[in-house]
Amino acid sequence: MSSRLISPIVAGTFMVCVVAMSVHGAGLPANAPAPAAAVVKGTVKFQGTAPKAMHIDMSADPKCVQAHPGGGSTEDIVADASGGLENVIVYVSQGLGDAKFDPPTEPAVIEQKGCMYKPHVVALRANQTLKVVNADGTTHNIHPSPNNNRELNQTQPPGVPLSMTFAREEIAIPVKCNIHPWMHSYIAVFKHPFFAVTGKGGSFEIENLPPGNYTITAWHEKLGTSIQKITVGESETKGLEFVFKAQPGS
Repeated sequence: MSSRLISPIVAGTFMVCVVAMSVHGAGLPANAPAPAAAVVKGTVKFQGTAPKAMHIDMSADPKCVQAHPGGGSTEDIVADASGGLENVIVYVSQGLGDAKFDPPTEPAVIEQKGCMYKPHVVALRANQTLKVVNADGTTHNIHPSPNNNRELNQTQPPGVPLSMTFAREEIAIPVKCNIHPWMHSYIAVFKHPFFAVTGKGGSFEIENLPPGNYTITAWHEKLGTSIQKITVGESETKGLEFVFKAQPGS
C-alpha cells in the first residue's frame, strides 16, 4: 500500500466531496480466494472560503531562516482555488471483519525539510517501518504522542538515520518537534491496506477492495470526520460524495 496521502475530526461542518478512492499495493488475506476487486475513487473538497494559512516566524533558528527567509506557513488547512483539500485521510473503518494483512516491507517516510514535516500527514501500516529523515542542517526532534501505541521522543541531528514502528491501529497520532514548536504533523496507523491521503486537488484513490459492504471515513485534523456506507461488487468502480460546510469559529 502506498501511504501517501494522502499523503488526516469535524470541528465545524465542511465539504468532503468524495468522487475517487484506490488502495495501492493492497494485498488479500493469506490463502483467501481473490475475487475481482473493486475501486472507490474520490476527491475531498472544502466548501466556502478556506482560512488563510498563518505565518510562521522561524527566526529562532538561523538554519530554518535559510530555508525560509520570509518565514513559513501553517499547513493545517490546505485547499486550492476549487476547494480541493489536501491532507485528508480516507479509509475503510468497518467491513473487513477479521481479515489479516501482512505489513509491507517497504518503509513509509517522513522528512524534516525546511524545518517542516513532509508530508504533513503520513499513513502507514501497523508494524511497518517509518523512516525519519533529517534533511536540514540543524538538529530536530520527532515526538509522536499516541494514545494506543508507545510514545516516542527522539532527537535527530543532521544526517543521522532514525526509524520507528507502531504496533496498533491509531488514527491519527499528533507529532511535534520539541526544538521547533511550529513543526506539527500527523501519523495514521492502519491494520489493513485500504486507506489513502489526499494530495494536490484533494484527490485520492483506493483499489483492490474485496466486494462487500463497508463504512468509509474521511478524517481531517481541523475539520473532523465524515462517514458513509457503501456496497461494492466485483470489478465495480464506485464514487462517493461527502459534503460539509464550514461553521463560524471552525
